[in-house]
Amino acid sequence: MRIYLASRSPRRRELLTQIGIAFDTVLFRAGERADPETDETPLPGEPALTYVERVARAKAEHGGRIIGWRKLPPRPVLSADTTLEFDGEIIGKPLDAADATAILRRLSGRTHRVLTGVAVNHLGRTEFMLSSSEVRFRELSDEEIRDYVMSGEPMDKAGAYGIQGRAGVFVEYIAGSYTGIMGLPVCETEQLLRRVSARQP
Repeated sequence: MRIYLASRSPRRRELLTQIGIAFDTVLFRAGERADPETDETPLPGEPALTYVERVARAKAEHGGRIIGWRKLPPRPVLSADTTLEFDGEIIGKPLDAADATAILRRLSGRTHRVLTGVAVNHLGRTEFMLSSSEVRFRELSDEEIRDYVMSGEPMDKAGAYGIQGRAGVFVEYIAGSYTGIMGLPVCETEQLLRRVSARQP
C-alpha cells in the first residue's frame, strides 16, 4: 500500500521508511497562511487526550480534502499529533528559547506523559489510535538546559525536546512506545493501515 503523509516531520518520514511504508507527502500551509482546519491551538480547558485526537483527525481529514481538490489518486491519508501532558497541562512546542528553558526546568527530575494520536482518513472514514507513554527526566543542571536550548533542537518539538536527539541523555526511564515519543508509534500506525487496507475496494 502507498499512502499520503500529512506531516512536515522528518522523524515521521524516517519511521515510515523504517517499517517499509511507501508514501507521498501532503503539505499544509505554514505561518500566517496556515490552514485554519489544522490549527494546533488547544481549546480552553481541553484535556490532552481530546486535543491529540481532535488535531490528528483534523489533519487527516483536511489532507483527504486536499487530495480530492488536487484530483490525486485516492489513497489513505495518515497524520499524527504529539503533545506532552504534565501536571494536567498540555505542553506543546516552545514559543522561544526562554519558553523552552522554562519547560525543561519544569520537566527536570519529574515524570510526564507523551501522547501521540495517529489518524488515517480513507474512503470517507477516519480511524484513530492513541499511543500513551511515560517519560522521566533525571535532574538537569541549568548549564545542561542552557546548552541544549542553544543547540536549537528543542524549538520545533512538543515539550521542548527530542528523545532521539541530544535530549536522550536526559531520560532515565520510559514506559510505552519509544517511536510514539518520537512522534509516530509504529505499532499503532501499522495496525491502523492494516485496518484500512482490509476494507479497500
